[in-house]
Amino acid sequence: MMKNWLAAGAVALSVGMTATAAFAQTTTVPGEQVGLAIGAPLPEGVYAINTFTYGGRDQGGADVAVNVPVLVWSTPFVPFGGRVELLVAPPTVFAFGQRGGPNGLKDLSINVGTFVGGIWAFDLGNNFSVSLLGGVYLNELNGDRGYTTTNNGTLITPALLPQLSSNTYRAGIAASYTGDGYNITANLTGNFYDAPATFGGNNAFGSRGPFNISDALNLDLTATKKFGKFEIGAIGYGTVNLQPNQTVFVNSNLSDARIGRGGRFLLGGLVGYDFGPFTAQAYVARTVARTSDSFDSTEGWFRLVVPLYSPGAVAAAAPAPIIRKY
Repeated sequence: MMKNWLAAGAVALSVGMTATAAFAQTTTVPGEQVGLAIGAPLPEGVYAINTFTYGGRDQGGADVAVNVPVLVWSTPFVPFGGRVELLVAPPTVFAFGQRGGPNGLKDLSINVGTFVGGIWAFDLGNNFSVSLLGGVYLNELNGDRGYTTTNNGTLITPALLPQLSSNTYRAGIAASYTGDGYNITANLTGNFYDAPATFGGNNAFGSRGPFNISDALNLDLTATKKFGKFEIGAIGYGTVNLQPNQTVFVNSNLSDARIGRGGRFLLGGLVGYDFGPFTAQAYVARTVARTSDSFDSTEGWFRLVVPLYSPGAVAAAAPAPIIRKY
């Protein structure tokens, strides 16, 4: 069960959003993939995965949370020996104002662009595996891109999530070792933007676009060990903008706004438990390094992995035929 749910969690990697004070941060949530054997092929079946994070920020007027529900079909197709896994997820971002009174930020939630994609995962033998991921966040099909106001209704600009002005194309490569109860995984994720793009329709930010979005790179690291049904270990993750000298806006009165490097890295610890029908993980991390245009935060995470259907389990549960001798 342990290796199966670790592999199942590999698909939770691909569907988060992050709302930041800095511009053009990565669409994929940094840290969403830690604790999971991203490189390991997932056994054939259907899986539900939910990952939730809450980040308390030292800079800025709001804390941020993200919830990522994922539905995964691990198909029976294994071209060239690699398992094909298809996934879909509609993430939600929440912002919570840190101050009361009329000038504090009002709480909000945003249903962001649905992610659709696939994973091609290979078992290399001797408990080593690798996977490739590709997909897209369909941000331009989603009109709920979010904006912030104070408690007294004053609009705050610019857009909370400029990433949502553009579809985000996602590519990733991961490697895992899962022998002897260990999960040692490194995963590199690239976000590439269809930018500049303008918010569609009649919305509050139509006069402040199109937005230039910096491509971004994430790194997620995991080193955990299983003891019976318990798991414990260390995790680390970070992100960086790849085009820091771009200006955020085009043809607007805010055209001098620089995207910035926006880099940060966090370290923390993880605990998990295998309940049988489902598995749970929790982890906490704190910023240990950042660029001057990023922020410090303490982030808590909680994840559930629930296998919904497995052809092998159905076959095992089938009643034995009754043989009558006449």
